Amino acid sequence: MELIFEVRDAEEGGYYARALGYGIFTEAETWEELRANAVEATSVHFEGSPVYPRIVQLHYVKDELIPVEAA
Repeated sequence: MELIFEVRDAEEGGYYARALGYGIFTEAETWEELRANAVEATSVHFEGSPVYPRIVQLHYVKDELIPVEAA
């Protein structure tokens, strides 16, 4: 089983992440801290569960709005 976190930039700085299909959320100031927090949040969520993810994927999504002028 693979658990995918959608990662976005937090407005106040750093990152926030949510697991797709599960109620798991975490945030961090740095990417390294986010990695550790995602693993910890996954461990807590699946503690005692017969099913446990073997891989955690962090999928970084960056939104950029680009204004286009009419020609």
